[in-house]
Amino acid sequence: MKLIVFCLFTIYCCSLVKASYPMERKKLQEVLRELKMLKHDIPNTELMMNTPPKDIEDCCCLTALTCFRETLLQHFGISGKYQKKLYKSLNHTLTISGLNFCNTETSTTNCSTCHSHPKEKASEFFNRLESLVQRGLSRIN
Repeated sequence: MKLIVFCLFTIYCCSLVKASYPMERKKLQEVLRELKMLKHDIPNTELMMNTPPKDIEDCCCLTALTCFRETLLQHFGISGKYQKKLYKSLNHTLTISGLNFCNTETSTTNCSTCHSHPKEKASEFFNRLESLVQRGLSRIN
């Protein structure tokens, strides 16, 4: 009897873990939609911004996400409708868990700081943020 209860409990716990993936996927898709709306709304795509590289290591994805958030806030603020929505979505726990590709907590020490990344045009900044989010989506699917 105890074994049956234990097995049912294990199955239940596994189903809870798997249930979070559709929510993460939905949130990352929302981030992509908001990002596209913001890209169309930004008048100055020539603005130079600190931009994480294309080939971000798995354990540095959250550091890169933080850099994208800070740079968005610094250059655009959250005064506009699309800026505010995107900033809130990038801060959401589902976005963070969807982009957390690292298996260990200690591996983030080798990640570059935001200010050490080279400055790129805003259009490239948004393309790289979009690439990071799409990477999260492909990991979940």
